Amino acid sequence: MINFEMFSKYSQPGPRYTSYPTAPEFSESFDEKSYVNILENQDAKRGLSLYFHLPFCRSACYFCGCNVVFTSKEDKKERYIGYLEKELEILSQHLDTNREVIQMHFGGGTPTFFDAPQLERIIKLIRKYFKNFAGDAEISCEIDPRFLTKEQVDVLVAGGFNRVSFGVQDFNDAVQKAIHRIQPFEVTNNAVKMVRDAGIKSVNMDLIYGLPYQNLQTFKKTLEKALLLDTDRFAVFNYAHVPWMKKTMRKIDETTLPTPSEKLEILKYTIDYLNSNGLRMIGMDHFAKPSDELFLAIDKGELHRNFQGYTTKGGADLIGIGLTSIGEGVKHYVQNFKDMSSYENAIDHGRLPVHRGLSLSDDDVLRKAVIMELMSNFKLDIARVEREFGVDFFDYFEDAIEELSSFVNEGLVHIDKVDKKISVNTTGTLLIRNISMPFDAYLKKIPQSKRRFSKTV
Repeated sequence: MINFEMFSKYSQPGPRYTSYPTAPEFSESFDEKSYVNILENQDAKRGLSLYFHLPFCRSACYFCGCNVVFTSKEDKKERYIGYLEKELEILSQHLDTNREVIQMHFGGGTPTFFDAPQLERIIKLIRKYFKNFAGDAEISCEIDPRFLTKEQVDVLVAGGFNRVSFGVQDFNDAVQKAIHRIQPFEVTNNAVKMVRDAGIKSVNMDLIYGLPYQNLQTFKKTLEKALLLDTDRFAVFNYAHVPWMKKTMRKIDETTLPTPSEKLEILKYTIDYLNSNGLRMIGMDHFAKPSDELFLAIDKGELHRNFQGYTTKGGADLIGIGLTSIGEGVKHYVQNFKDMSSYENAIDHGRLPVHRGLSLSDDDVLRKAVIMELMSNFKLDIARVEREFGVDFFDYFEDAIEELSSFVNEGLVHIDKVDKKISVNTTGTLLIRNISMPFDAYLKKIPQSKRRFSKTV
C-alpha cells in the first residue's frame, strides 16, 4: 500500500542519473585535446559501445526532451551523413577501431526519418571503420512507428540490428493531440508486426505517464492496448517537464498535467498490472519478460545503466558519434556540440566536435559506482564497494547514511551493517532517484530552490 501523502513530500527536483556526475557538471575546459589523450590511451582489451545520434524530426513532439533538428529537407540529411563519415575518419585516427564492439545504438531525433538507402549508407560507413562486432552484440534502433517502411526494416536486419524500441507514449486521442503526436494504435500495431516478420527478436515500447489529460482510467486503457502488441520490454517513463530547457514544452498547458499523487497512482497500477501479466520491474522505469536478459541480469546483480538506458553490456567504453552525442569511459564523460554549425566547423578543421566533458576524480568514480548500482539493481553490496575502493563505507558516507534514515524509518530501505548490504523494497523502488540522491556530492552544493531538474515523483 502506498501512502500518497507521504510520497508526495518526496516530489522534488532531482537527477535521473543517466550519469554521475550529471551533465550540468560537464565543462568546456574538457576539450578535444583532453578527449584525444583519453582515446589514445584507452585499454585495448575493453569493448566498445557505439552511439550514433540521428537528430532529425519532421515536427516537434511537445513532451520530448531530446536534442533534435526539425526539417523536411532531404539535403540536410544527406549533408549530415557526409559529416558522420568525416567524424568517423577523424575518430579512427585516435581510437583503436579494431576493438570489439559489443553494443551499438541509433538514437534521435527519429533515426527512421532517414530512408532505407540513407540508413544503408550509414551502416556501411560504420562497418567500414568498425569491423570487429561481437557475435552477440546488442545492436538497436529507436523507431517512430509513423516513419517506418519494410525497406527500412530490411536494411536494419541486414545490418545486424536485433533490437528495436518503439516510441508510443500514450494511445489516448486527447493526450496525443495535446503532445502534438497523433499515432493511432493501428500504426504501432503494423510497425511491430513488420519488425517481428523480419526476424527482430527483441522489441521495446516506450510509454510516458504524467502527460497532459492523463489519468488512471485513460492510462489503464493504454496499458491494455500495449499488451496486445506482445513486446518484450516496456520503458514507462515519468514525464520530465522542463520548459526552461525545452521551448516546445511551453506549449503544454500545465493545468492539464496530473498531480504527483495521480502520477503515483498510475505508476503503482502500471507496476501491478505489468507484474500480473508476467513482466517484472527492471531498474527504474523498465519492465521485461522472464525470458529477457534484463530480467536475468537483475537477479545476478549484473544490470548496468548508461546514457542508452539499462543494459547487460557493462565494462565497455561508450563512444558518442554525431551531433550532441555523449561518450563515457572509466573516468570521463564527453559531449559533442549541440548546434550544427559548431559541429560542422570542428570537423571541417579536422577536429573531433567536442563541446564539453568531465574528467572524474576518485571520489566521482566511487560515488558513481554506488549510485549506478542502486539505480540498476535496487541494492548495494557494501563489502564489495569497500574491497574495490579501499574505503570504510559507513565512515566515508556517514552523511548519506544519515540522510537515508527517513527512508529506513518508513521501511523503504534496509541497511544491514552486519552483512554490509543496502536493499530497497518494492515500494521504495518508486523513489529510487530520491534514495540515490544522498550519495550525490554535487547536489549537496545546490540549494533546493535552484535545482533545475525534473520532479522525482
